[in-house]
Parts: sequence; structure tokens; C-alpha cells
Amino acid sequence: MMFQKIKENRHKYHIFKNRHQPETETGTDDTAENRQPEQKPAAKTANDQFVCKKCGATLSKSETAANKYVCGQCGYYFRIRTNNRIKMVADPGTFESWFEDVAETNPLDFPGYEEKLAAVQEKTKLKEGVTVGYARIDGEPVVLGVCDSRFLMGSMGHVVGEKIALAIEKATAMRLPVILFCCSGGARMQEGIISLMQMAKTAAALKRHSETGLLYVPVLTDPTTGGVTASFAMLGDLILAEPGALIGFAGPRVIEQTIGEKLPEGFQRAEFQLEHGFVDAVVERRHLKQTLAQILKYHHNNQSFHAFTVADRIDLRPDERCREHMETAQERTAWEKVKTARQVTRPSAMDYIRLVFQDFMELHGDRQFRDDPAVVGGIAFLDGQPVTVIGIQKGTSIEECQQRNFGMASPEGYRKALRLMKQAEKFHRPVITFVNTSGAFCGMEAEELGQGEAIARNLFEMSALKVPVVCMMIGEGGSGGALALAVGNQVWMMEHATYSVLSPEGFSSILWKDSSRAEEAAGVMKITAQDLYDLQVVEQIIPEYGGADEVTVGAISMFIKQQLKEYLSSQAGKSWEDFAGERYERFRQF
Repeated sequence: MMFQKIKENRHKYHIFKNRHQPETETGTDDTAENRQPEQKPAAKTANDQFVCKKCGATLSKSETAANKYVCGQCGYYFRIRTNNRIKMVADPGTFESWFEDVAETNPLDFPGYEEKLAAVQEKTKLKEGVTVGYARIDGEPVVLGVCDSRFLMGSMGHVVGEKIALAIEKATAMRLPVILFCCSGGARMQEGIISLMQMAKTAAALKRHSETGLLYVPVLTDPTTGGVTASFAMLGDLILAEPGALIGFAGPRVIEQTIGEKLPEGFQRAEFQLEHGFVDAVVERRHLKQTLAQILKYHHNNQSFHAFTVADRIDLRPDERCREHMETAQERTAWEKVKTARQVTRPSAMDYIRLVFQDFMELHGDRQFRDDPAVVGGIAFLDGQPVTVIGIQKGTSIEECQQRNFGMASPEGYRKALRLMKQAEKFHRPVITFVNTSGAFCGMEAEELGQGEAIARNLFEMSALKVPVVCMMIGEGGSGGALALAVGNQVWMMEHATYSVLSPEGFSSILWKDSSRAEEAAGVMKITAQDLYDLQVVEQIIPEYGGADEVTVGAISMFIKQQLKEYLSSQAGKSWEDFAGERYERFRQF
């Protein structure tokens, strides 16, 4: 049933406007794996003009170059030559090419292969289909690699694999991050099994690079297919893609011939991969350098905590509007707090993320099936300290609630959260979670995809994370669906939030066989912040200044920010193993 559901859903996904078929350069390797249907080159007009092959508009070469080689009329992404790609992302004058002397061979003695290589080298002025070396991006040092589709469709032969492996090994020795622009039709057929071996070789080099705590970011451009997709292109800590890029293992033509069906529009494009959980973000070309620079800054120094000072303290005195709010607030019963916690107008996880942190970059996907919109997560700064932030997002309107499944996470949501937490552990970033859910999604699809296993796995892995974890109940904290993001060193709870084994309605139905006694159940279940503080289930109650809404959300956020800074400052001298040990003891006492 699960696989039937997946097949049916292929036809339902939203497809972005800027789709295109991959351009085929003159000199493409006709035998490259998963070669795409050939297209006519852009028509030429005057010296500074050419015609866009997608929309037919007459474009200026100079203006198109200034627009990062994107059609100003239809948004079509033209493929970029190696030198132009380097100029776009590397600081001027900083790129230093490496390993240009790796020798070509013909491992299978394939007829005419040497001649074909010589012809392509002459035409492209490249020695091979990938260029690697040292560069700086906004001042940050990095090992940079660029694949070029003009060289036998960027196919991966033994020299491509060798240069990539050598660059990764050198990056490991120099303790540098790697950024690799991927573009390939797949394995190089003329090299047969030797080409296949490059997949394992590059993956092994990346494994060693990763185990030393270093960052790897592949940027998937059009097309990224075959053995490249099934090796270094999909092994990033963060994976970016350009809009409309074809990304897949088997090419569309191969798939259509195999299954005897025409594929839906946009299948395997970057946006499709984003929705299916395999890339973190689709980034427009004009924002790529800025995005890469931001990612590098998150990972600039991941070995210690930022030192917050007394001067960093925030004035937490509530403003006049908050004081008026507090004066008119009424004492609330447990049932009234249940209703308050469920209000759609209550500030969401994203509201607090935007107000507490700076430069939040949302990351997507569980790398297995889908990106669950009920769970949001990414990297941000807390006044200079990189942190991983994850939240369950219910939504603040009926439309958003429906889109986010009312904050009821599916297995892929919990798996996305766990992926981000393990990434945080690798780079020594504190983890902050914001929880607001009535519970995990209990639909048929969730059971087919392993809801119980996903929650259990989060509890298992969170218990041993070697970074500080702070979890905040900001609305409803419903059962295991909430606990799956709340195995923290510290658990804080907003004044009018709730946290319970199940809803009062469910409690009264199970114990008393009468769901109408929900209000009574709320009073005996001990689910309010004060109840749980007394039971030592939570360490701190976050004031709401009369009630969390658009009036008080700023003051609440400043309180959270100050408390986070104070807590993290107090943890600065501890070893990474201490955090896991203390978390174990925290839950061991219950």
C-alpha cells in the first residue's frame, strides 16, 4: 500500500515554473550514462545577441552574463563554464588549481578514446571534466571543485574520480571544508568498470573527511545523474541545488522506457527533490555565493561555545503594552490552559525562531522520502553562537495549519529532525527545539512509513547527543509526538502551555469511558507548567506576560534569548561527553 501511495503521489506535487530540459553541449559523450535527449543549440544573431532556446527571446550575451547566465525573460538556467562558475563564487584572485597533471589512460583500450579526449581537451581548453583547487568565499577558505558538462557531459572517468578524491584528501589534511559543483551525465562508458570504481573511491574519501568533523556541501546543477548522483553528489552535510536542475539516478528516458509510462512534468527536477526530502534548499544562482558564505560562517569554528559577556544581557522589563496585558489577565484553570495552548493565534515555533535567533537558514528533508512541513529546522546564530534550531510548526492560519497538518508530524518529520540533530553533534552546535503538537500524526501512511520506529529512534539518539539540548514547550505537548523532540538537558515550558501523556479527551475516554469529562481530566492529569515544575519534569517556566500573542511575543522571545545565553555560558567548560551523561541522569530519575 505504501508503494502504491508513492506512485499515486507522483502526479500531485507542485512544480516550479522554471523547468527546462538539459542542454546538450557540442562534444558531449554520446555514450555517457543517462544522456538526455539532444537539443538544438541557442540560435545566434548579432555578435552580442543570441536566442533563448526555452522561450525564444533575443538576449544580450553581456546582460545575460551579468544576470549569472539566467534568461531575463523566462528564468531558464544556462549551463556555466568552469571559469565563469569559479568567478561567480570565489573571491577574486583566490582560486588556485590543483592536480592538473593527473595522467589520462585508456584502461579498457577503448578504440578512439584517446582521440576523443584530445579533441574535447582542445575544444574546451580543459584537461578533464572537473577542476579542483583552493579558494576563498567571502574570506572563508575552502576546497572548491567544479564539474563541466562540456567535457564528455561531465562523465566520471578515473581522472575525474582521482582529482576529486585527491582534493578531498588534501582538504582533510588541511582541515578545510569542500564545496563541489556537480554536473554529470554519469559514468564514462569508455572506461567501463574502472569508472564504476570511482563511485566507491570518492565516497570513501568523503567518509574520512566527514569523520574528522569537516563540512562538505555539494551543489547540484543541471544535470546531475547516474553514478555521480549515487556517490559524491548525494553525500553532503548540506545539499544545495539550482532551480530546475535535473537530478536523479536513472535518466527520464531510461525510466520511461523501463516502466512504459510518460513521467509527470517536473519529475526529478530540483524542486521535486526538495519536496521528496533529498536536498536541503533550492538556491537561485544570484544568491549562491551569499548562501555558501553563510554556510561556511556557521561552520567557521565549531569546537567551542561563543563566550557571552555581561554586556550581552538584555533588558527584560516588559514594555507598557505587556504591562497592560498582564494587568488584565485572569488566572486560568488547567482546562482553560488547554484551550489557550490550542489557539491558532498563539505564536508559533517560527515566530520565536525569527525573534530569538539571527540568520536562520531552513534546511529540508529526511534524505529518505519527503520533507515534512510540520517540522521546521535549520541553522542560526544566537548572538554569534551557531545553533541548530528545530520546531514543530502548527501554523497561524487555517490555510497554514492544513499545509502543515496541524503540527502533527509524520515519520519523515521526526527523521528530518534527527538528521539535523546528528549534524549538530558533528559540528558541536547546541540544539534548541520548540514543541507545539497535539501528537504525532496517526494516519495510515504514518504507520506504513514507521511512525513508532521514527519516534523511538529519536528518543534513542537524542539521549546520547554530545551537545547541549534545550527543549521548550510553547503550546501543546502531546504524548510521544512531543517527547520525540524533548529529550533535553533542560526542558522549559511556557506559562500557559501543556504537556501530557495524551489529551484530556483521550484520558477521560480511556479511564472513565466518557470524553465529556475532559475538563475534569485536565485538572487531575497534572499537565500545566506549574504542575510539571513541581514534578521536576521541567526546569523553568517561561513567563507569558499575561498570555502569548502578538503583543507579548517580543518580550517572551527576549526572555528566552537571555535564558539560552545564560545556560549555554554556564555549560562552556564541560566536555562533549558530559552533556550526554547529564541527559541520561536527568531522565533516569523519573
